Amino acid sequence: MKIETLCVGPIDVNCSVVYCEEHKSAIIVDPGDSSARIIKFVEDNGLKPGMVVVTHCHADHTGAVAKIVEHFGVPFLCHVGDEWMIDNPEQREMSKYLGLKPPPKNDSTVADGEVLDICEDFSLKVIHTPGHTPGGICLLGNGILLAGDTLFKTSIGRSDLTGGNHDALIKSIRERLFVLPDETVVCPGHGDATTIGYEKAHNPFLRQTEGYS
Repeated sequence: MKIETLCVGPIDVNCSVVYCEEHKSAIIVDPGDSSARIIKFVEDNGLKPGMVVVTHCHADHTGAVAKIVEHFGVPFLCHVGDEWMIDNPEQREMSKYLGLKPPPKNDSTVADGEVLDICEDFSLKVIHTPGHTPGGICLLGNGILLAGDTLFKTSIGRSDLTGGNHDALIKSIRERLFVLPDETVVCPGHGDATTIGYEKAHNPFLRQTEGYS
């Protein structure tokens, strides 16, 4: 499994193209902006995307979904807890403000523990991590965690935006992510990569709540 992270557009969202180099099958995660750049990468590498998945339905993570699903003819998936946000007036207004296209209605949903197959050898496991949004998810495969806006390098996702809940976010990180091996690489929705072990030791938001020293 290979992951190409494309930090796209002025909103600096990390879009991840997860693919199998042998079979060329792929999943596109969090296409927030710059659909042309994402499409070019996929086509230049001869990839065959099977779906578009978002870690949550805030406007900055869904801005390029419509163009990509139309171009490739693939389904758009999100967690059921975030479906309501697709038509949420606040998020639609945010899309307009950012100069992005609102996402289409999702074709299906993903659930906690579900496995998204990339090819016969590789897959991504869905981990439901509510807090940043009710339907926020992370995707885990081959020791790499696509964390969306749940966990960042020495920071955490905001909980003062649409659907946010700070206590739920801390609980998600503590009970769903910090149980992963320390060497798990964390690729967040914005900014630089980190590891679970590094965040246990250095994340000030979690050290305060977990008693790490």
